[in-house]
Amino acid sequence: MLMKDSQITLVCFALKEEAGPFRRACAGRDGVSILLTGIGQANASRAVANFLSKQSPALVFTCGFAGGLNPQLTTGDVVFSTEGGTIATRLTSAGATQAHVFCAERVAVTVAEKHALREQTGADAVEMESGAIQSLCRERGIPCATVRVISDTANEDLPLDFNQLSKPDKNLDFGKLAVTLLKRPGKIPALLRLQKNCSLASRNLSDVLMKVV
Repeated sequence: MLMKDSQITLVCFALKEEAGPFRRACAGRDGVSILLTGIGQANASRAVANFLSKQSPALVFTCGFAGGLNPQLTTGDVVFSTEGGTIATRLTSAGATQAHVFCAERVAVTVAEKHALREQTGADAVEMESGAIQSLCRERGIPCATVRVISDTANEDLPLDFNQLSKPDKNLDFGKLAVTLLKRPGKIPALLRLQKNCSLASRNLSDVLMKVV
């Protein structure tokens, strides 16, 4: 049975690392549901459809990391995309910048890939879940906003090709990662820098979200 609850805001993340600071900041707050969907549109669609089959939130945010495609965006910048004017006003006031966010099927790893995506789509940032979530919400008439934070910029390569290190379900295969780092230990410093950038990014994302939920 579908439970209507106009007070609930659903905040979706693919990964616990993206959600961590926000989860801690809003602990105990009523009316906020956090959903970890897994990586990619198929996982996101499945998880969110299951949630929406039981509850009808007033508002949905699809959140997490994004790769920069616009060279002007820097690590930690929070961008958003939404069809709702009221949500846009709130997010802008919270410090986010309205942008074109493209939902891709794979991780954009290299500067060349990011440049090509920028040329093909005109997008400012790229991620992998929001297209499916936005579509589900649109079908049901639920306001939805994509809110993403830049974890790697348009002018930097990722330290590893995470597409090759993923399982068929898109989630990271830590066994493959360990083997790769044993073979290529020189990649470890760059991976640690990315981890540090992601930590900063998730905190910035949480700061914005806490002002709008």
